[in-house]
Amino acid sequence: MSDATTSPSSGGPLSRPYLEVTLAVLALVTIVAFESMAVSTAMPSVARDLDAVRSYGFAFSVMLTAQLIGIVLAGVWTDRSGPLPGAVVGQALLAVGAATCGFATSLQVFLLGRALTGLGGGLLVVMLYVIAGRVYPEAVRPKLFTYISAAWVLPSLLGPPVSAWITETFTWRWVFWVVVVPVVVTMAVLAHAKRRVDVSHLRVAASTRDHRTHVRAAWAGLGIALAAGALQYGTHELVLQWSPKTVVAVVGLVGVAAIAPVLLPRGTLAMAPGLPSVVLARALLCGAFFGGITYVPLFLVGQRNASLQMAGFALAVGAVGWAAGAWYQGHDRMRLPRHRLVEVGAGFLTAGLMALSLIAWLNLPGWLSAFALLLTGLAMGTGVTTTTVLALELSPVEEHGEASAALQLSDVLGSVVGIACVTAAFAAFHEPGQDNPLFGQIFLGLAIVAALVIPTGQRIVGTRGATPRQDAQRMTT
Repeated sequence: MSDATTSPSSGGPLSRPYLEVTLAVLALVTIVAFESMAVSTAMPSVARDLDAVRSYGFAFSVMLTAQLIGIVLAGVWTDRSGPLPGAVVGQALLAVGAATCGFATSLQVFLLGRALTGLGGGLLVVMLYVIAGRVYPEAVRPKLFTYISAAWVLPSLLGPPVSAWITETFTWRWVFWVVVVPVVVTMAVLAHAKRRVDVSHLRVAASTRDHRTHVRAAWAGLGIALAAGALQYGTHELVLQWSPKTVVAVVGLVGVAAIAPVLLPRGTLAMAPGLPSVVLARALLCGAFFGGITYVPLFLVGQRNASLQMAGFALAVGAVGWAAGAWYQGHDRMRLPRHRLVEVGAGFLTAGLMALSLIAWLNLPGWLSAFALLLTGLAMGTGVTTTTVLALELSPVEEHGEASAALQLSDVLGSVVGIACVTAAFAAFHEPGQDNPLFGQIFLGLAIVAALVIPTGQRIVGTRGATPRQDAQRMTT
C-alpha cells in the first residue's frame, strides 16, 4: 500500500488495489447528490405538511450552515486522526439526519435532521478528498475525479423525477428514508477498507501555515458558522417590525461581514485582481443561483399548480445544463480565455434569472421555467467549474489547499446568505396564492446579483489581459 500510494500505478481507480475504496467513494457521492436533488423536489410537500411554507428556505440554509461547521471541524480532525474516523462519523450523521427528517412531525425536528445531515456532509466532503489524496497515486487521481464528477450527473437527472414519484405515490418521508440503508452499507465497506485508508504514517506535504494560524482559522470558521446561523434564525418567518429575532439577524449579518475577510483571500470584498476576484465571483454565482433554484419548486407548485413531477423535470433540465457547461469549459477546442468563461457564466445566470422573473411577473406558463433553468445550469457549469481551475492556476502549488478551502467557504457562505435573504423577503411579503409579483421581484434581485459577477470576472485579469500570476512570470523571465 505504501508503494501504491507514493508511486504511479498502471491500474486505474477500479483496479484491484483501489476497487473497494473507489466503490465506497462513488457510492457516497451518488447518495449525497441524490439526497440534494431529491430533497429540493420534495420540499413543497414537506413545507405544506409541516405548516412551514414561510420557513421554506430555512431547511436549506440550516443544512448549509451545519455543513460549514463540518468542513471546519474536518480540517482539524484530519490533521489529528487521519481521514477514516471523520468519514465514518460523517456517514453516521448523514444516515441519522435523513432518518430524523423522515420521522419528523414538526418543523423543529425536521430542522434538527437537516442540521445533522449538513454536519455529516461537511465532514465527508473534506474526508473524501483527503482519502483520494492519500490512497491513490498522482497518476490515478485525475481519472478518479472524472468518475466522481460522473457520479453527480445521474442522480442530478434521476433524483428530481424519482423524488416526485416517491412523494406522490407514497410520502415525502420515503425520500429521506431510502438514503439510510445505502449510507450504512458504504460505511461498512469503508470501515472494512481501513488498512488502505489509514495511511497517516506516510509523509504528506507540510502546510504553509503554522499551528497558531491553523487554530485561528478554525475558530474563525466556527464563528462565521454561528453568525450565519444567527442570520438564518433571525430572517426566517420575518415580519416587518423590530423584535428580538430581528436583532439576532442583524448581529448575524454583522458577524458574517466581520469574520469573512479573515477566512477569504485579502481583497476579496474589494474585488482585488486575481484570486480574490475568483473567490468573490464564486460566492456571487452560488448566492444568486441557489437563492433562486431553491424556491423554483415552491413557485411552480404554489403559483402554477404544477405537479412535483413537473418541478422535478425542471430541476433535471437545469442539471443537464450544468453538465453541458462543465463539459464545454473543459473541451480541448475551447478558445475563450479562461477568465472570460466566468463572465459568460454570469451572463447566462443573469439571463436565466431574468427569464424566471418575467415568467412570474407576466403569469407565463410554468413549463417555460425549464428553459430558464437550462440557462442557469449552463451558467454554473461554465462559471463555477472555471473558478476552480482559475483558483489553482493563480495559486502556488503549496497554497492549493488554502485556495480550495477559500472556494469551499465561498460556496457555502454565498449559498447561505443568498437563501437567507430570499427566505427573509418571502416570509415578510408572502400572500398565499398571490405571490407572482413577489417571486418576480425575488428573481429580479438575484439577477442583479448575478450581473455583478461580470465586472468581478473582468477584475481577474491583470495588465495586457493576462492573469496576475502570468504577469509576474513575464517580469521574472
